[in-house]
Amino acid sequence: MVMILGLDGYTLVHVAISLIGIGAGFIVLGGFLADARLDGAVHTYFAMAVATDVTGFLFPFNGFLPSYAVGIISLIGLAIAIYAYYAARLAGPWRSVFVISIVAALYLDVFVLIAQTVLKNPALLALAPKQSEMPFVGVQAAALVTFVVLGAVSLSSFRDARR
Repeated sequence: MVMILGLDGYTLVHVAISLIGIGAGFIVLGGFLADARLDGAVHTYFAMAVATDVTGFLFPFNGFLPSYAVGIISLIGLAIAIYAYYAARLAGPWRSVFVISIVAALYLDVFVLIAQTVLKNPALLALAPKQSEMPFVGVQAAALVTFVVLGAVSLSSFRDARR
C-alpha cells in the first residue's frame, strides 16, 4: 500500500484511520458511561483500531521503535476485547475485561496521538524535543489519569444494556 500511495498518501490514510478509530472509541466510552451498548460504534472502533495498528507496522522499518511495542500491546488488548465481545458475549467477568481492554487500547491510541502531535508540530517539539521534558510528561500523565478515572467509572457504570 505504501508503494501505491507513496509515503505521504499512506501517512494520510493511516492518520485518517487513527482519528476515526479514536472518535469511535470515545463514542464507545461514552456508551460505557451511559450504560448503553453501542454496537455500531464498537464494530467501527474494533475495525479502525486494528487497522491503525496494522498500518502502523507497514511504514518503512528503521529498527524496532517504541511505537511498535505500543502497537503490539494494543493488538493484544484488542484481541482480548474482541474475544470478550464476540465469543464470550460480555458474560460474567468478560464484561469487565471488555471495558478494561477497550479503555486501555483507546488510551494507547491517544498516547500515540499526543506523541505524534508533538513530533509533527515544530512549536510543540520546541517545548519537548526529547519527549521527556515536563510539558510532554505532564500532558501524557494527565491523559493517563483521565483514562484511569474514565475506566474506573466505566466499570461501575456499564452493566451491559442487554440484560
